[in-house]
Amino acid sequence: MTTSAAGPARPPARTTRRTPRGARLPADTLAAAVLALVAAGEAAVLLLWWQDTRSISGTDQWLTGAGRITGLLAGYTAPVLILLMARIPPLERGLGADRLARWHAAGGRYLVGLLTVHVLTVVWGYALTVHRNVAGEAVDIVLHYPDMLKATFATLLMFGVGAVSARAARRRMSYDLWYHLHLATYLAVALGFGHQLTNGADLGPGPARVCWYALYLGTAAALGWYRLTVPALRDRRHRLRVAEVRPEAPGVVSVFVTGRRLPELRAEAGQFFRLQFQAPGLRWTANPYSLSAPPHPDFLRFTVKDLGRHSAAVAALRPGTAVRAEGPYGALTARRVRDRGRPVLLLAAGVGITPLRALFETLPAPRGGLTLVYRASSAADVVFRQELATVAAARGARVHYLLGPRAEVGDTGAALTRLVPGLARHEVFLCGPDALAEAAVRALRAAGVPRGRIHHESFSL
Repeated sequence: MTTSAAGPARPPARTTRRTPRGARLPADTLAAAVLALVAAGEAAVLLLWWQDTRSISGTDQWLTGAGRITGLLAGYTAPVLILLMARIPPLERGLGADRLARWHAAGGRYLVGLLTVHVLTVVWGYALTVHRNVAGEAVDIVLHYPDMLKATFATLLMFGVGAVSARAARRRMSYDLWYHLHLATYLAVALGFGHQLTNGADLGPGPARVCWYALYLGTAAALGWYRLTVPALRDRRHRLRVAEVRPEAPGVVSVFVTGRRLPELRAEAGQFFRLQFQAPGLRWTANPYSLSAPPHPDFLRFTVKDLGRHSAAVAALRPGTAVRAEGPYGALTARRVRDRGRPVLLLAAGVGITPLRALFETLPAPRGGLTLVYRASSAADVVFRQELATVAAARGARVHYLLGPRAEVGDTGAALTRLVPGLARHEVFLCGPDALAEAAVRALRAAGVPRGRIHHESFSL
């Protein structure tokens, strides 16, 4: 069923429009630069092995060489993966949290593969060299080589984190549990560092060891600064507090957060914060929540749907509760629009309306027109109906609702083609559950929208 917004509506509570700051490097250009830098580091690691290897002959040396290469690459990859999730603002704002999370997830699988090959080839190669069975050599390496007990525990931790991060396992556990288990990665990297220097033939005294120390210590410094120090300093400066929790729809509430010097946060519509509410059961986890209204000098509004224990507890927060915030993060902002002459489509599903609600009000008016399509299971699940109608009337924009079960709504691509004339010419901002987002991307691509004009961020990883 399709409906259109109409009729009078009260204005959104104390919202305002902001003009984005100056342009940054395009996201795709920055992504290419970051990937090139990471690849250059890998090439340097391979060169380090090559310069230290005079010749290879025999199965044992081939296996040992493979173990050295994969060990070096694993040692390099681990801090790089941590840097991707260290909340470094230029990366978070320039690339977007979803792209960094995808890279981190893919890199994690790559790291587990490297570690697996490293362990198998090193043990097998050493066993052939000393003419011993593989099991006996493995026990000897673990018990008698320097720092190998710590390295073995680190490897087991990495394998465990990899197992719980697999998609099938991830779906079966709460975000809180997965998040805290994932913190074991930091312990694993720290425990595994020593054996790289004591047993790594390629990291003897010299420039290579200095660079290795610089990589790990620099990563630790970035992690400590952006994940711990900056949030603590920001908490002290801004003194964020819950001002109000307002019901919006069944299972959906808006949390209004006030504080001091809020404009200094430099938040933009479409971005999100990771919030730690200082209340029982919530203080140890920072969950991502999008701004659901343009940033206001006096408050920030976040809208939360009951999707689990954490989000359900948010609805019970009391005014005055302290809030620790990391951010703002995210690249789903007005900066993504390169051609103001193109029409813009905002496509939301469920609670994915939150960042698009803020963008709907603040996107510089495209000369080709602005359309919002909102997919929800029923009319009762629609959030911000009156606000959207008010913004649409003020801006001359269009709002369409796709309501009902999937069988009733029908094919996403056909519905969009019917509702949005000239769909292929549009710049598209998309936010919603992963399954719907993937289907929408396929439908948009089939309709002729280039991938570079489909902007999407997901926080499910």
